[in-house]
Amino acid sequence: MSNTNHNKSENTSYRLKLGLRTRISLFFAVGGLLVSIGLSGVTLVLTRQQLIDSRENAASAFASTNATRLSNQLTPESSVEDLPSIVDSMTKIEGSQRLIRIGNDWLPSQELDREDIPQNILNRVTELRAGQLRAEINGKTRLVLGIPLQVFDAAYFAVVDLTDLEETLDDLRIILFGAGAGVTSLAALLGWWISRRTLRPLRNVREAAEAIAGGRLDTRLIRQSDPDLDRLSESFNEMARALEERIHRDARFASEVSHELRSPLTTLKASVGVLESRKNELSVRSQTALDLLSRDLERFNRLVSELLEISGYDAGAASLELEEVNVSQFIQAATRNDTSISYTLPSNADSLVISVDKRRLARALSNLLDNAQRYGGGATVIEVSTNENMIQIAVEDAGPGISKEEREIIFDRFSRGSSSGQRGDDGGTGLGLSLVQEDVRLHGGKVWVEDPKITKSLTGSRFVIELPNTREESL
Repeated sequence: MSNTNHNKSENTSYRLKLGLRTRISLFFAVGGLLVSIGLSGVTLVLTRQQLIDSRENAASAFASTNATRLSNQLTPESSVEDLPSIVDSMTKIEGSQRLIRIGNDWLPSQELDREDIPQNILNRVTELRAGQLRAEINGKTRLVLGIPLQVFDAAYFAVVDLTDLEETLDDLRIILFGAGAGVTSLAALLGWWISRRTLRPLRNVREAAEAIAGGRLDTRLIRQSDPDLDRLSESFNEMARALEERIHRDARFASEVSHELRSPLTTLKASVGVLESRKNELSVRSQTALDLLSRDLERFNRLVSELLEISGYDAGAASLELEEVNVSQFIQAATRNDTSISYTLPSNADSLVISVDKRRLARALSNLLDNAQRYGGGATVIEVSTNENMIQIAVEDAGPGISKEEREIIFDRFSRGSSSGQRGDDGGTGLGLSLVQEDVRLHGGKVWVEDPKITKSLTGSRFVIELPNTREESL
């Protein structure tokens, strides 16, 4: 049962890979193909029937004429020897041959004789009835007509070659196939063009949604000339407006709360500082309580600071103060030349310069290193790599790793992985990786987590920051 459900899920996923534009184009292409097949079939059948009917009528008329002429020229004393002179005066059709019987004697044609005439035609003529039949004779499609001449115990047979008709129909099939392929291609192009124009408003909605997701909360859709699209634009703009107001309201609330907490937090820190200065005068139990208070106070202070940063992002107030930094020097300064960390740098690391907000990037890298220290036993490798347009900074650790399910939510606010322990045990706030994501996103980059590549460890994690490579030059 599970295998069946799994297969159904895979099939559904495969079907969903086709975009709406592709499906519309395929719909038009299939429609054009079906129309082409239908029209081609009807055209071919009608043309074939018309050509064959026309040829059969002409052959029947010419055979009847020749039979009548032959009957008029025969006498009771006529024999097969008399026929050549009579035949020369008969009507001729290209591709036709004549066979004549007088009594038991036959006058064959150049290619055919009595044995080539179908038996059912011979039987009908013997019964003094005219008949005609399409048959394969010597590998060719031919029309055979037989007309009895009752007065003189004679019969006239005409054999008309239909091969040219078959060749004409074959050529017509090729032409119709080419026309069908052309119609199908044109239908697919038409479907693509129509889908492009029709789906343009949806593309605008997607771009606007992506802009809002990227922090540009004031993004709105432009009204269209179509009433239905206008309603869509109005609904979307109303939703965006409500979302912006809600986010700003929540951001203001978080900011105000954080600011309100600053004053008592400062007082608490000052008081704890006084106690720590006279820590030796306290009892062992009091010293332990003071240590717990100091640790939680430090965590609380970090939480308030990070909440203020997050509220700035939510309110759209975050901005970049770009400056040019040397990547190699920046990495070494951020890690304070930690000897436990190995570095994998590009050949041009000493001359690689990028334009970034130094404070935000340093905080992002510091948070990744702190995360590796808390949950991964410390960073083991920092790798810097570049391509034509992007630069990547990767931090690897040899910790327990992060499951694929947790990778989807690890950057969410207050998200704590299974390896992080209970909240409060490690001093973390659950906002560090969220700030990394926001800082990187503000630079126009992205961050993700994957399996280690440098150490090739069976466990551990690899956090990758990817930023636009905006400047590269020799210093």
